[in-house]
Amino acid sequence: MQTNKRRRRRRRRPRPACCEDLGRLLSPRLFKALGDPSRVGLLTRLAWAGRPRTVSEVADGTERDISVVSRHLAILRDAGIIECTRHGKEVRCSVRAGALAGLLRDLADTLEACCPADGAAAAACDRGRKRGTHEPK
Repeated sequence: MQTNKRRRRRRRRPRPACCEDLGRLLSPRLFKALGDPSRVGLLTRLAWAGRPRTVSEVADGTERDISVVSRHLAILRDAGIIECTRHGKEVRCSVRAGALAGLLRDLADTLEACCPADGAAAAACDRGRKRGTHEPK
């Protein structure tokens, strides 16, 4: 025997524009690059240098093989954190400090806009999480 069960379509509430930005800013590539202590160490060495450095200069003083350092630098480059330019046989890398600082500022601003930390908004977020229906505001 067949019953006519009406299926309810769940309407999704439109997400605020800030949440779309949050998805774009929370790039897995960026967090993969910054999530490895070795890469953070190499990034710090480049930042301290204050000038473009060759891959071998970056590798000097580390316990890693130059090929491993080169792969780490490629991941940082692909995430847009550093910039590398070829000069003959050498590749010189430098930190894109302005771009990285701007990205982190945008991320912080977007997080504050989507997930305000004031008491009422935080309580609403907590209630939503408990019900499994949390959507950033």
